Amino acid sequence: MNYNKLHILFVIDKTNVNTKGKAPLRCRLTYSGKRKVFSTGLFIISKQWDSKQQLIKPPNEENTFINTSLSLVKNGINQAFLFLQVSGNDFDINDIYLQYKGDIPKQDKTILQLFQEHNIRVEKLIGKEYSIATLWKFKQAKELLKDFIKSHFNKADYHFKDLDLKFIQDYEFYLKTEKSLAIATTNKMIQRFRKIVKVALSEDILHKEPFTNYKVKHIKKEITYLTEEELAKLEEYQFKAEKLQMVKDMFVFCCYTGLAYSEMVNLEKSHIIKGFDGNEWINMMRGKTQHLLTIPLFTRSKRIIDKYDYVDEKRVLPKLSNQKFNVYLKEIADIVGINKRLTHHLARRTFATTVLLFNDVPMEIVSQLLGHSKITITQQHYAKVVQKKVSEQMNRLNSKLK
Repeated sequence: MNYNKLHILFVIDKTNVNTKGKAPLRCRLTYSGKRKVFSTGLFIISKQWDSKQQLIKPPNEENTFINTSLSLVKNGINQAFLFLQVSGNDFDINDIYLQYKGDIPKQDKTILQLFQEHNIRVEKLIGKEYSIATLWKFKQAKELLKDFIKSHFNKADYHFKDLDLKFIQDYEFYLKTEKSLAIATTNKMIQRFRKIVKVALSEDILHKEPFTNYKVKHIKKEITYLTEEELAKLEEYQFKAEKLQMVKDMFVFCCYTGLAYSEMVNLEKSHIIKGFDGNEWINMMRGKTQHLLTIPLFTRSKRIIDKYDYVDEKRVLPKLSNQKFNVYLKEIADIVGINKRLTHHLARRTFATTVLLFNDVPMEIVSQLLGHSKITITQQHYAKVVQKKVSEQMNRLNSKLK
């Protein structure tokens, strides 16, 4: 329990006198060597203030109201201070003020409460910093964490002060066993929870990093993409069904632009501009990272744009849900004879590998064209592809040197 004395002092702000000649009266709290000053919302004539007695004189109706208001403020602060002392938790000057104002002191904020505050901020920034998909992922992560807390502790929420490494390890185990999540999905959920922990640390709600000794269990996945032969086979195939042909064309378009699904469906004619080199480029913001995408339009991409120019005055390509798009792709793979699970994202990987890296485009340019926020993300995903390319080049060189 903290018995340090709290000092409450009302002071005049003589630098901000209003047109009526009255100055604002502020309240200054001092506790453990720290100060917090806030406005009382009251204005007084400076010469009427008795700083020693902390009263305004002479007595009249207006001054009596002000003195009564100041007394209520002081009583409210003392009650908040007493409440925090009795609670037995550590607190500081800001917690006293928050308790007085009726806000929850930061030490009393719970994990799910802060998670909800974070999600509300994300929702307000949709279209500016975040996408709806990102909000949905954070909402899903919050619900899973809520389920774990209820299941493991039989509580509706959990305090940050009780958070430790064991909580994180138990949560990981719960996601894998009770929720049957794959390692990659589990890592994503832990990653989103960790972001809330970082917010708690930055806001001084949490004073110790619980993830310090936590080890992420990485899995190495092979990057799947269409080879040059498979891409050519797909391009050459002409479908009788109009819908299948349309989906194939859109998929091929992304194989030569690297656009993610959301960028493909939101691509507008205004996003296609004439670049510095006189050629046409795609110029748009990437929804996931809000990084500017500048992608050259190859001849094959232009042909597809021209083919569907009539469909919409604004959009470049027809609109189709991601789910339906991938269902049609499965059918396309079966018909063409491509023994790979075709998804829209496979087109983006094909652009990075078969179209760019296998044609000796440097990694840093690939990273830029993909709209990755860091080149390390590109290297992490496509390092093995580069190694394979180096191996092919070395074998070719070895044949020449024989």
